[in-house]
Amino acid sequence: MSVDLLLPFPPGKRPDLIHPLVLAYLGDAVYEMYVRQYLISQPNHKPDHLNREAVKWVSAKAQARLLEAWRPYLTEEEADIARRGRNAKSQRQPKSAHVLEYRASTGFECLIGYWHLTGRTDRLVSMLKRTFEDGLAWPGAAGDEAADHAAELDDKGGDQS
Repeated sequence: MSVDLLLPFPPGKRPDLIHPLVLAYLGDAVYEMYVRQYLISQPNHKPDHLNREAVKWVSAKAQARLLEAWRPYLTEEEADIARRGRNAKSQRQPKSAHVLEYRASTGFECLIGYWHLTGRTDRLVSMLKRTFEDGLAWPGAAGDEAADHAAELDDKGGDQS
């Protein structure tokens, strides 16, 4: 019997029936793991540098920007999952982000959690590679620069998967 190391404990119900905030809870952890793996793949392994860079990628502002940059590439189903996450009512108030950024980042994390629980790691990895390697919505970008960069990639015939 083989054990899926990324999903050794399958969810108690179908992922589409799990509350969006629960998907976001999982998505937050999964996304942070991928960000850390990406940073470790880079040449600078100084702990302080790794932490500073990770914080840039996992902030609510960066995640909201990523969701917006990903929007043209999402299927209708994926856009609906992200929308459910964005619209979910949370008791928690954002500390260092605007409410709209916080809600968008929740939608982003919800989508990541959904991809993880449905075993769509190939989709997750392809979107993250597009983000990390192609610079789609890199953390240092100002608001509209990320969307401009996404359009530029699309004009160059970027993969629409």
